[in-house]
Amino acid sequence: MIPNKANFTDEQIIGLLGGTKKVSLLCNKTHSAVIQWQTRGIPYAQLCYLAAQIEKESHGLVTRKDLFPESWHIIWPELKQTEKQ
Repeated sequence: MIPNKANFTDEQIIGLLGGTKKVSLLCNKTHSAVIQWQTRGIPYAQLCYLAAQIEKESHGLVTRKDLFPESWHIIWPELKQTEKQ
């Protein structure tokens, strides 16, 4: 389970990205695996992989910093540079 996730459920995140079929194609996972993520949770590695897409699809309303408030600077160190500008 990912702490915080900007207070979105896994089902809402998958919906934001276009649904289970689209997410399964994005992640190269089976459709049934993504359906299970809606209730069991999106695996950490997959959420990291999808985070930039989530930021894009939400038009910046949900950022990688929101999704990973404790570790974004480790996962995406380039984001620290944009803070300074």
